[in-house]
Amino acid sequence: MLHSGLASFSQRGRNNLHADIWNIRLSGISRCGFQADSQETTAFHYNAGYPPLVLCESFVRSIRREIMSEPNIPDRTTNEATTEESTAVTPESPASAAAEETTAEPADAKNAPKVDGAAMARRALAEFAGSFFVCFALFAAGTYGTVLYGANVVFVAVIAALAYGAAAATFSRISGGHFNPAVTLAAALTSRIGWLDALAYVVAQLLGGIVAGALTVAVLPTSGTVGAKVWLASAVNGFGEGSPSNSMLSQAGISFNMTMAIVVEVAMGLLVVAAAMNTLREDGSPTDAHTVATAVSYGVASAVAFPITGAGLNPVRSTGIALFAQGKGLTVEPLQQLWVFWVCPLLAGAVVALVMLLVDTMRQKAEVAVLPTEAESTESYAAADSENAGDATETASETEGDATVADEGSHGSEAPAKAEER
Repeated sequence: MLHSGLASFSQRGRNNLHADIWNIRLSGISRCGFQADSQETTAFHYNAGYPPLVLCESFVRSIRREIMSEPNIPDRTTNEATTEESTAVTPESPASAAAEETTAEPADAKNAPKVDGAAMARRALAEFAGSFFVCFALFAAGTYGTVLYGANVVFVAVIAALAYGAAAATFSRISGGHFNPAVTLAAALTSRIGWLDALAYVVAQLLGGIVAGALTVAVLPTSGTVGAKVWLASAVNGFGEGSPSNSMLSQAGISFNMTMAIVVEVAMGLLVVAAAMNTLREDGSPTDAHTVATAVSYGVASAVAFPITGAGLNPVRSTGIALFAQGKGLTVEPLQQLWVFWVCPLLAGAVVALVMLLVDTMRQKAEVAVLPTEAESTESYAAADSENAGDATETASETEGDATVADEGSHGSEAPAKAEER
């Protein structure tokens, strides 16, 4: 009905600018240039004061306001004075301008992501609990475990694999299951977690390791003949005279020096961090293989590194026991060599993150190279348009030929019919 009414209106407007009445039955609409006779059967009288095209456009806009609830559609038929008043710039007082400036929020503040403090605290608490569990298990196995069962590499590797695997299975769904500042550094460099989260993770991990070390040393039994030195010799990390194998190697006049310790710790750190990072998604959540990969990587790395350095692999694990083994009469004070067990894992984490970023960059460049260039796309579009134009021309010529044949056939059939009539 709307289309028919508009068509009737446009035809009458062209034929006669002073046409009389159009009975367009819409729900009581009275807009620009029309006057309604009644509310029940609305008959709109044309007002000759407006050009027909402008009036038609104004009428359409009025209908759109009613149907689509668009009150802000401008009308061409608005009074010029009203338009000037609406477009005029009203001066603002300095006080109001200052108030707007003070109440307006900066764009950076609006676009800055909101930090969920409760969620961050929950993730940090999971990292604290997981780090405590891992470090306490390793410290217990390295103290009275090795004293009672001997410094067995297989025993240490199994304990490390089970401890890290159990912690990852329990807490990785909350925090991603890092439990190692080297993994956290790699995750932050690859944007799997934010830097604020990374700082909270490292603090929580360090606190977990320290609490585990304090608890382990506190429960160790000592006496006049059995001091803390006996328990802690195999639990701390070190190289040279501080290596777990020093008592055996010293009889042959050799030792595991700092260079060997750095090489082993960096190499095994690369294995641990790479296994963790490859089983974390882009948003930092773990995949189904994260627990198994974490357990296997720490088990293998501990078996390789334990005879040389005591298998540090984790700055938190090295720091937690070193703080409370300091001054206990060990051959080498643990804090003197602690820097190696921070630098090597963090270096391994940075290298893994750099490799991952380079691989992602190369993959993106390869994907861009596969996509067609702008010139190729333009040429393909032009070729397609020319083909479509040729097809349209052929279709039009065929249609004209068919029409010509049909006309000739109709003229030929008319001739016998006229002859018969005569």
